[in-house]
Amino acid sequence: MQSMQNMEKPLNLKMKKKLISSDAIMPKLLFLFGMLSILTTVGIVLILLLESGKFFAKVPVWEFFTGTKWTPLFNDPQFGVLPLIVGSLMVTLIASIVALPIGIGSAIYLSEYAPQKVRSFLKPVLEILAGVPTIVYGFFALTFVTPIIRYLLPQTDMFNALSAGIVVGIMIVPMISSLSEDAMAAVPQSLRNAAYALGSTKLEVSTKIVVPAAFSGIVASCVLGLSRAIGETMIVTLAAGALPNMSFNPLKSIETLTAYIVSVSSGDTTYGSVEYLTIYAVGITLFALTLGMNIIAGYIARKFREEY
Repeated sequence: MQSMQNMEKPLNLKMKKKLISSDAIMPKLLFLFGMLSILTTVGIVLILLLESGKFFAKVPVWEFFTGTKWTPLFNDPQFGVLPLIVGSLMVTLIASIVALPIGIGSAIYLSEYAPQKVRSFLKPVLEILAGVPTIVYGFFALTFVTPIIRYLLPQTDMFNALSAGIVVGIMIVPMISSLSEDAMAAVPQSLRNAAYALGSTKLEVSTKIVVPAAFSGIVASCVLGLSRAIGETMIVTLAAGALPNMSFNPLKSIETLTAYIVSVSSGDTTYGSVEYLTIYAVGITLFALTLGMNIIAGYIARKFREEY
């Protein structure tokens, strides 16, 4: 017995040493992972700032952000980025009109109305849409949605903002729906029970109790989806066209910020030229738009956040 006790003591000491060493290593390893993501973001921002700074040293900032003509590859180049910004915002607006009602409505159904069996089937099916490659969505917009729009509205261009916006909206529906449903599921059941006890209907509980209680999470999901929409590349490249029109007509061909980056980066533009540096100027503009949307979303989420 004495010998067995003596053997257990060294084993216990070894286990304690292993635990101590793992407790010392894991925080440092996790800190390294966290710093890696931060440094990656800082690196991307620095590259955008440095390269776009070279562009703005040759092209005035005021001309870039207020000009209404974007022809950087022509013999007489014009560097007004407003047509690209208008095109990106138009596609995002159309996508929001499609995605927000469908996404939030499906989230309310899954959270409050759907039986458990139906919910366990529908939510994975919805999330499968998020895994479809965007190039497939682009071909879907070009070969299916656009012909329908042109049949109903014959004056529509072959490449147009409406088709691209509709399909971008379809693409972000699973993101908005899934995240909004998660936010609604986090609302305590006691709030629902209290409302039912006061005689509220299921619709009243859903719209007047659950949705306001989960409002910050719903806003965050919507802004995340719209940020994804404004940064979408392949759908707008295939379906919206490459004509930077300063037009608010969704039936006309447009060009977005992301589509321009694709077209120039895959072309024969000389490295280091003003035309090449427009990629970084347009990139930092897109970054500023998405950053602004996220800042606004963070403010709204903090203002309306409910803690239970």
